[in-house]
Amino acid sequence: MANILVVDDEMGIRELLSEILSDEGHAIQLAENAQQAREARAGGAPDLVLLDIWMPDTDGVTLLKEWQRDGLLTMPVIMMSGHATIDTAVEATRIGALNFLEKPIALQKLLKAVQQGLTRAQETVRAPVVAARPAQQAQPEESAGSGFGAQAPQAAAARPGAAIGGSDNHLFNLSFDLPLREARDAFERMYFEHHLGREGGSMTRVAEKTGLERTHLYRKLKQLGVEPGKLAKKGA
Repeated sequence: MANILVVDDEMGIRELLSEILSDEGHAIQLAENAQQAREARAGGAPDLVLLDIWMPDTDGVTLLKEWQRDGLLTMPVIMMSGHATIDTAVEATRIGALNFLEKPIALQKLLKAVQQGLTRAQETVRAPVVAARPAQQAQPEESAGSGFGAQAPQAAAARPGAAIGGSDNHLFNLSFDLPLREARDAFERMYFEHHLGREGGSMTRVAEKTGLERTHLYRKLKQLGVEPGKLAKKGA
């Protein structure tokens, strides 16, 4: 599902977090100190970092400052500590940390923080793509003349609510006036409803089509308020 880097000098914590997050379907990288974390980051930005504050060589806040200074803080970072003060947590957030978890970390708090972090990462990735699309579509229109077909993409992008075409030419209305989070949820709801309808409500086939593990798919549908049973009847 996602590539998560866990940085903690305590082997027991690293193994526990790795086991929990692996069970959620994520790929886990482990680092026991700041140097190993630097090397892991040099190999490519993970989707999320869980970073311990107190480590023997370089503490987590200092490493966070390094990444921010060098332009490497391009992924959500969740700080962890059992001894940090409020001032330390505030400083980490000011530098760019997304969240702070106090040890011992409760399972539900961990999973909620990770989900929020991954959602933030998806929003960051998607935002430039949405902004770039109208510009890319406008270029061929300028050289294609004034035919109706050439004007259609620009018109769709300019309207507050636009029709999005699916691969089988189904159209869905999505308002661009919505806040990003609501627009994303609306799109995802339409996306899953589309696939559930096509696959007759089969969660196995939808999981394969969307590339999601079944447990995560069930959780996602519940979060979005999508009811597979109703869509199965509709598709039939």
